[in-house]
Amino acid sequence: MPLKFTKMHGLGNDYVLMSLFDQRVRAPAELARALSDRHRGVGSDGLILVGPPESDDADVRMLVFNADGSRAQMCGNGIRCLAKLCHEHGLARQNPMRIATDAGVLTLELTCTADDQVALVRVDMGAPVLEPWRIPVALGGQRVVAAPLPLRAHVLSVTCVSFGNPHAVFFTDDVSSEPLAQWGPEIERHPLFPERINVHFAQVLAPERVRMITWERGTGLTHACGTGASAVCVAGVLNRLTERAITAELPGGELSLVWDEPSNHVFMTGPATEVFQGQWPDE
Repeated sequence: MPLKFTKMHGLGNDYVLMSLFDQRVRAPAELARALSDRHRGVGSDGLILVGPPESDDADVRMLVFNADGSRAQMCGNGIRCLAKLCHEHGLARQNPMRIATDAGVLTLELTCTADDQVALVRVDMGAPVLEPWRIPVALGGQRVVAAPLPLRAHVLSVTCVSFGNPHAVFFTDDVSSEPLAQWGPEIERHPLFPERINVHFAQVLAPERVRMITWERGTGLTHACGTGASAVCVAGVLNRLTERAITAELPGGELSLVWDEPSNHVFMTGPATEVFQGQWPDE
């Protein structure tokens, strides 16, 4: 039988979502590559599967596969899409909603319209991981903040943060001048990052506002990255460049982020949009 799917996006970071409640998905990595192809498939930055949780501490389970078929521990834009899908399609109606990911169980608060459509989702991203051996980064010390990263004839200054998936943040005076399409794949696979890494260049516009661009591990250039924006929020504070509450301008739109001091958690708020539903042949 054909596989039912829903195409969604969070600020242009687009995914194909499939429910495991009523269908079986074989070879998800291969399926992710086929679906994500923008010429021969649906076109997306990856595949997200939603199914029953494995324990009572979550309402649903989220599995993320990048466009190249690799597994991602979490996806900030994708998890907002999943929460909207679950609420509006009746897969889970809890609010707050608990979603189990490979990075742990995350709690999401849904803001709904008068007709019960999800307008905004606030995600408790948890505490940032800063220890290099946990991110992982092949460096010693307690944190990787403004560390030198050699790249060709350049030496860049990198700050690294993980939210279940690893991020490298580079602050610059002008993101539009950075050759991210060229440097992104090289930094992603740099020897300092044994599990590859997501790459972000960020420009501080004001203490409470940044502009950023992203090269996503396993996908490439993307319009937005929720975990990446969360990493930029933390990196800005660690480098004494920004406040703990910021607005991140991404190519696809804006996200609101707060690194809450009492809890040490980062909270990300943004929209999610359903584009269309369809069927994919299950060969």
